[in-house]
Amino acid sequence: MSPIVSVLWQSLSIDIGNHEEIVPVQEYTFTPIAIAHTPYREKFAIPRQPGLVSAAKGTIELLPPFNDMQMLRDIEQHSHLWVLFVFHGTADRGWKPLIKAPRLGGNQKTGVLASRSTFRPNPIGMSVVKLDGINLDGENPCLEISGMDLMDGTPVIDIKPYIPYSDALNDARSEFAPAPEQHDITVIFLDQVEQQLAKLVNGSELKELIYQVLLQDPRPAYKKKDLNSQEYGMALDNFNVRWQISGKNCVVIHIESIT
Repeated sequence: MSPIVSVLWQSLSIDIGNHEEIVPVQEYTFTPIAIAHTPYREKFAIPRQPGLVSAAKGTIELLPPFNDMQMLRDIEQHSHLWVLFVFHGTADRGWKPLIKAPRLGGNQKTGVLASRSTFRPNPIGMSVVKLDGINLDGENPCLEISGMDLMDGTPVIDIKPYIPYSDALNDARSEFAPAPEQHDITVIFLDQVEQQLAKLVNGSELKELIYQVLLQDPRPAYKKKDLNSQEYGMALDNFNVRWQISGKNCVVIHIESIT
């Protein structure tokens, strides 16, 4: 069975000088080949770019009929992969030509095609992830990945190898985001939280994940200058993590298992 690709011909009217031209438009429908399993249970707190939270570990599970191991032959020769996926968490909310970019403070607008906003004409994203291995223990083969910025359950429509000599361009520039954001913030864990983490089998890994996520200051951009003690929560891995800002400190005040 091959991927479902439906082609629908529509008419699009385009102004060409002093006349209109009718242009045929193709519409495609693709079937996801895989699904991503990640620690990010909700959109809030997902890093705004890949590679910022190396402690985030997850898998990409190939789905039938694309769960043939032959599709993965030689993939371990590549340290990183491009993942093309669907913004399934926001796809039903539509799009606008102008969006509010977090890098611009959350209030100034820029063109959607000049941004990486999830609200796009076609809700397709692309992300670079680190390939840590291949897991064949389950029903379907899984790629073990890290550093992702994908929500749990993200449908994957394609995977391609990252080729350093062609994909990393030394002369590339981005005036919009010339360098990683710097957050003047210190992450602190209350003693009671430290004790909770110490009792968990994967407590040290979870602590590092929480630390790296909060170091990115996941608050909405327009609230980042707000130094009040408002409490926030995020669903991370199998835990609800509660934290608040106190001056320049981000204090983790409570964690509880999500059942």
